[in-house]
Amino acid sequence: MNLRIILYLIGFSAFAGSLGQNLYTPLLADMQNDLQTTSYLMSLTISLFLIALAVMQIVFGPLADTKGRRKVLLPALAVYCVASLGCAFSYSIESFLVFRVFQGMGSAAVPVVGAAVIGDLFRGKELAKGMATYQLMLLLAPAIGPLLGGLIGEKLGYQGVFFFLSILILLLLLANMKLLPETKPQNVSATRFSLSSFIVIFKNHLGAVVLLYGFVQCVVYLVYLVFLPQILSTSYNMSTGMVGIVLLIMSACTILSIRVGSWMRNRMGSGRALMYAFLLQSITVVLFALTANLSLPILIVDVCLFGLTMGLTVSMPTTILAEQFPEERATAIGVYNLIRYIGMAIGPMIGSLLYVDYDLKPLFFTCGIAYLISVLAGGMWLSSKRLRVIPS
Repeated sequence: MNLRIILYLIGFSAFAGSLGQNLYTPLLADMQNDLQTTSYLMSLTISLFLIALAVMQIVFGPLADTKGRRKVLLPALAVYCVASLGCAFSYSIESFLVFRVFQGMGSAAVPVVGAAVIGDLFRGKELAKGMATYQLMLLLAPAIGPLLGGLIGEKLGYQGVFFFLSILILLLLLANMKLLPETKPQNVSATRFSLSSFIVIFKNHLGAVVLLYGFVQCVVYLVYLVFLPQILSTSYNMSTGMVGIVLLIMSACTILSIRVGSWMRNRMGSGRALMYAFLLQSITVVLFALTANLSLPILIVDVCLFGLTMGLTVSMPTTILAEQFPEERATAIGVYNLIRYIGMAIGPMIGSLLYVDYDLKPLFFTCGIAYLISVLAGGMWLSSKRLRVIPS
């Protein structure tokens, strides 16, 4: 068994799964005209995908723990492939929405099973390095997906974009059928998912803090993705292309610092590294609120700092959950992903209430302080739990 090949195979599968979220976003306006629909229904094509993606996390996680990794991943990739082909041949918004739901359902298995497979195969420092590599490949999708979709769509339209995605998924399905072994540990048994699955994770103090941090981070992250382009266009008169470059720079900074996060965890241990990494990111949000309106160069520096600290955090939560829950590894990661996607859904709603009169301070200062308080509260709770354990 070549672990490196399996790692990159799972990474590329996660990359392709994530492409379903943003590959076609540059073409939304053109698709609205082609499908003769409204901007609301086009936005719904994104929302329904994310809802299906979120809900299926807690379906595929327990299934992967009870039935096995391959038995979940391979059928899900097949559904994802067929649904992508359905999107390519959809000529009405109604059929397109239906296939987007099935796309979200199929792609949902990839992040759950992928992280679980890495947890099955790697231990200790190698687990941290493997998870960092996996997250690096996963983050390539939001960085290059819109650019790739725009280039394909310019020549072949949205049908070409989804046809390309279906071929890519088919190739990865065949590769997984050939190369991916069943990695589910044979000496452990997992129970079916129930509310007790949540309770088990929350009773684990480190697992509970991971869920808290992941939720708050995703609220803030979506605030950046949704409202940063508005700030750049209204306050600094930036074109759409330049806004895309700024977002690409933020993603590039995240990719650059992923390995540093892995080093921090190996150096400090899971609890301390987790708190310090998220603490640094919460500080960058407060800094953005206070300084981003001073000048464009300062704003770009603030965005880069946020991206760098994002890289410190991305692989830690899944690494920790993979270690803390060996018998319900996929279930724990599925619950974590569900919490994150809920945060992503809430972020824009919070932002719309706080972003008033094009003033970024109320929105980002509130988010930054809430983020900071959450991180400190989680860190204090971890410390108190350690103090209780030591005397016993």
